[in-house]
Amino acid sequence: MIVRLTGTLIEVAEDAVVIEHDGVAREVLVPRCSIGELASYRGRVVTLHTTEFFEGNPSSGHLIPRMLGFLHPEDRLFYSRFVSVKGFGPRKALKALAEPVRRIATWIEAGDTKSLTMLPGIGRRAAELVVASLKGKMQDLALPPSGERASTQTDLSQAQRDALEILLAWGDGRADAERWLERASQLHPDTQTPDEWVRQAYRIKGGMEG
Repeated sequence: MIVRLTGTLIEVAEDAVVIEHDGVAREVLVPRCSIGELASYRGRVVTLHTTEFFEGNPSSGHLIPRMLGFLHPEDRLFYSRFVSVKGFGPRKALKALAEPVRRIATWIEAGDTKSLTMLPGIGRRAAELVVASLKGKMQDLALPPSGERASTQTDLSQAQRDALEILLAWGDGRADAERWLERASQLHPDTQTPDEWVRQAYRIKGGMEG
């Protein structure tokens, strides 16, 4: 099974991207929550953490191989647990990921079925089943309580603080986000806008820069 794919991002659609490497272009299904971030990498080299499944009717022997891709390893980890819920197939689980996975994990740990029903394809019964199946298993992916998130930002510029809030809103942990921004400021001190800081931070997160 292919677990990581690196190549040039040449197309971004509503639920899939196309990655080209050595003249071979692969369609990779991706969660909706990643589309905005992926769009910023169009035309550039990107690494996706992947998993695969076969789609179709086994009895007819007509099965189509599909690849799922995630920008961050924790997203793939969340998906692997999420898809284990009874009645959740790969497509349904992927479609539901319209919010950052850390936010969804936090809802699960809090037993917040109301918020879970805002996800595509998740009704009340499905939300209750998700909580019953996964509560207590998402603590490592959930956001920490607000009181534990406070940290000093005195060394960050206003643009970096704005970028930090964007990263947090997308589900990244504060400590990780601050570390990426700090490294970005060392490598690219001339970066100015929040969007540029976010891009530099994600380049470091993805291992594209050390």
